[in-house]
Amino acid sequence: MFGTKEHLRAKGGHLKIDGVDAVDLAKEFGTPLYVTSERRLRENVRLYKEAFPDAWTYFAVKANGNLTILRILAQEGMGADVFSAGELSLVRLAGMPREKVLFNGNSKRREELKMAVEANVRVSADSLDEVIALSEVASELGEVAEVAFRVNPDVSAKTHPKIATGLKTAKFGIPWQEIVEVYKTAMKLDGIRPIGLHCHIGSQILDTSPFIEATTKMMDLAAEIVDIGGDIEMMDFGGGLGIAYSPEMQAPTPFDLAAGILPVFQERCKELGISPRMILEPGRSIVADTTIFLTSVNVVKKAHVNFVGVDAGFNLLARPMLYDAYHHLVVANKADQEPKETYTVVGPICESGDVLAKDRRLPLVERGDVTAMLDAGAYGFSMASLYNGQPRCAEVLVHQGRAEPIRKAEDSSVFLNGQQIPPRLLR
Repeated sequence: MFGTKEHLRAKGGHLKIDGVDAVDLAKEFGTPLYVTSERRLRENVRLYKEAFPDAWTYFAVKANGNLTILRILAQEGMGADVFSAGELSLVRLAGMPREKVLFNGNSKRREELKMAVEANVRVSADSLDEVIALSEVASELGEVAEVAFRVNPDVSAKTHPKIATGLKTAKFGIPWQEIVEVYKTAMKLDGIRPIGLHCHIGSQILDTSPFIEATTKMMDLAAEIVDIGGDIEMMDFGGGLGIAYSPEMQAPTPFDLAAGILPVFQERCKELGISPRMILEPGRSIVADTTIFLTSVNVVKKAHVNFVGVDAGFNLLARPMLYDAYHHLVVANKADQEPKETYTVVGPICESGDVLAKDRRLPLVERGDVTAMLDAGAYGFSMASLYNGQPRCAEVLVHQGRAEPIRKAEDSSVFLNGQQIPPRLLR
């Protein structure tokens, strides 16, 4: 049932995560609830370190911005790919070293560029316009900002269209045909120092061939930049390695990725006489399978299908609605029982699209049961909202047989944050 997910087991009829009973966690902390295995998190980071011993790995903070998780990743030596001032603040609090932070993004505010320069972190420039703005900001501050250039390599990642970021139609990056000219222009600007190239072709990629294609194209560009006298100190190949969300799926490992792209990178570097730092930006493959999402069954209703209504929907786990994404579902208090019925699991949100799991074969489901959505650590809580007046839930970390809170559940006061009524309406 759990494949290679050794931190998950069915024992005594209940789902256990690193030996801790998921049903007990639901009773102690309430539901909905995100539960993360610290052991699995550290194991996933170490796989990348083994596969790419000379590379730096930057965690894609957009996947999961919990401060405790970021702190663990910092302890494991990871850097960070950040997409906003808020994410930059989080990784600095978590203790990630400045030299291992890259400020990414396709539409950065001037204040964010200023924050990046003042924090002395590298910036990935997404356009010539941004390069010029960064030059102005850094010059005004009397600083020199190190800048990489995000390439749009026009490579199909063979993934869901909404998370394919390397196609020529995507909003991200400078078209690969224009990179050399932009680099040349940047070399003449004050306040910035061009140091390399960056790309990211998409997410949940289950085939290594697009990574190889992108790496080849990136090294071709590096060769052209060397020819014009440009420095190549870093080559960031992004992230996007997928995971097996269903028991039937097969997903490549970091070692499979290394076998595909390292020979291309190493051979071309030797040929060009350069020794840039290789950087990778895994997110999903680091955190997704570390976490389960627990909900409680409010109702079971027979209609045109058997509906199971639980206490959270796309307000707390948006992926199924956004991407028709599959998350394997287990009835946590009946984890070793055989399937009896087909159910569609839905949330409490006032939208017909609020479906977490469609047409699943499960044991007999009853009101009061606890369900667990697996592989919920990436783009789960980080995409949560307050829609329909639903506060966001708690998060806990499981470590050595016990659970520690890492985020408090919100209460109704969260809906008042920042709001004010004009005095004239109070008369």
